[in-house]
Amino acid sequence: MIASNLIDSEMDLELSAPERPQWFAVYTNSCQEKRVAEHCQVRNIEAFLPVYQATRRWKNGCTVSLERPLFPGYVFTKVSQSHRVRVLELPGVVTIVGAGRQPTPLPDADIQALRDGIDLMNVEPHPYLKVGEKVKIRTGPFEGMGGILVRKKNGLRVVLTVDLIMKSISVEVDEHNLDVISHEAVNCSSHAQRYS
Repeated sequence: MIASNLIDSEMDLELSAPERPQWFAVYTNSCQEKRVAEHCQVRNIEAFLPVYQATRRWKNGCTVSLERPLFPGYVFTKVSQSHRVRVLELPGVVTIVGAGRQPTPLPDADIQALRDGIDLMNVEPHPYLKVGEKVKIRTGPFEGMGGILVRKKNGLRVVLTVDLIMKSISVEVDEHNLDVISHEAVNCSSHAQRYS
């Protein structure tokens, strides 16, 4: 009898303990990332929309600098499991990314590395890749993150991937700032031609 009361009280403590908010990738309608991020801000939901500066040349010859989402179609939100519905109710939100009907949280360290590194390094979107030479960044805001090495013009870039949302970004790096994880390099000549 005493043992069952202890188990019941432990279960009550687990249920009453506040849930720790976690980062989730939120899939949005096309071109609605900024709108979703604004709705999160209005509703006091912590959100992160990584952006980069892109230069575009219009047909009339004008050149403009635009702020574009680094991961088109995605916004990252930090909520507890029980408050996910607040995010799903936002205009422009399609779903929270996960396996089946269960959303999958992202590691806090990955989101923090993105937040710290975007302003410090030349970051831009990159096509999602799963093959190529795997490397790990030694120092800087992306320290410890692994990715795939590619060449762009005269420099080296590491493609960092968020597998959950199947999106990648490329970051400029110095060769001496990389450790090789795997020498199983795949012929990336088709990718190299696109970026040279």
